[in-house]
Amino acid sequence: MSQERLQEAIRLRSAGQAEQARTILMELLVSKPDDPVLNYQMAWTCDNLGLEHEAIPFYTRAIEHGLSGDDLAEALLGLGSSYRALGEYQRAVEILQRGVAKFPQHRAMQAFLAMALYNHQHYREAMELLLRNLAESSADTSIQHYQKALLFYAPRLDEVDPG
Repeated sequence: MSQERLQEAIRLRSAGQAEQARTILMELLVSKPDDPVLNYQMAWTCDNLGLEHEAIPFYTRAIEHGLSGDDLAEALLGLGSSYRALGEYQRAVEILQRGVAKFPQHRAMQAFLAMALYNHQHYREAMELLLRNLAESSADTSIQHYQKALLFYAPRLDEVDPG
């Protein structure tokens, strides 16, 4: 794999020239079809082009062939998001739950999981996840002022005080 060509493809995608990046990545994948980094970069490029359906096999191959670290987190998020965008909500939830289990501090992964849960009509779980993340990560002073209450009520949204 030509590292220079890969960097050129990444630079082109970042500059809004995803179609040119895609062409380079396709050329590189001919000689290394199972390379996890190339597959991940191709998936990301397809996503940039709005080609979620085409991105899915590249994300899957990247993950299956040993992608690791931050790239693995982003690939799981991208794969789950692609499934969600295509209306495959159960698959999206499964992939994003796997991502949250592996990367529990990845707030964006949790937000995408909340969206997929919502789409899958798991409204309570989606709201609880969003409220917990909001309370735990917001720097807003009014949110921080009510953090304890938000964390208390997040798993109890359906409870009513009988009093």
